[in-house]
Amino acid sequence: MQRQIKLRTIRRERRQQHVRKKVRGTPERPRLSVHRSSKQIYVQAIDDFNGVTLASASSLDKELREASGTKTDMAKAVGKDIARRLVERGVKAAVFDRSWYKFHGRVKALAEAAREAGLDF
Repeated sequence: MQRQIKLRTIRRERRQQHVRKKVRGTPERPRLSVHRSSKQIYVQAIDDFNGVTLASASSLDKELREASGTKTDMAKAVGKDIARRLVERGVKAAVFDRSWYKFHGRVKALAEAAREAGLDF
């Protein structure tokens, strides 16, 4: 049992490294890093050049927590929120880091909502 868990973790880390070696954030085009748990979704805009988080949003934010709907609806709201925060800071483009998650479901809904709100990938 322990061996199976360790192998699963190693495979997950390899998938994440495979995605991250192609994706780097800059001040003009930060990396949108997504983390998804079973109930919540989180996203950060990271400038890898300076090692700074420019903006973040999650389904636990006060404005979004009160909204009702499915988890996919919450992911769309988080995508719109992070795009709004970045556009206010003057950032119009980003690179999308899906980590080891498939570009499907909530991750895809977040990305599409951010695009609709004015962020360019």
